[in-house]
Amino acid sequence: MAILQGATTQWTKSSYTNGNGACVEVLSPVIETMYVRDSKVPDGCRIALSADLWQSFVTSVRRGTFNRGC
Repeated sequence: MAILQGATTQWTKSSYTNGNGACVEVLSPVIETMYVRDSKVPDGCRIALSADLWQSFVTSVRRGTFNRGC
C-alpha cells in the first residue's frame, strides 16, 4: 500500500523496509500530519511530523542521508 498524506488511515510499513525487522510504519489520516512509529513497538512512542518536515525527511532518505549507520 502506498503512503499518501491525508489518505493513509492504517499503519503502513515504509517501502524502504528490507525484511530485517528494522521497520518504520506511517499513518496519515489528515494531510497536515504524518505519524511515524517503530513497527517492533506498536504501542510505543510515535512522532508527528508536519507535511513540510515529512517531505524533507523523505527527500533525505532518498538521497541516502541516513545510510551511514549509527
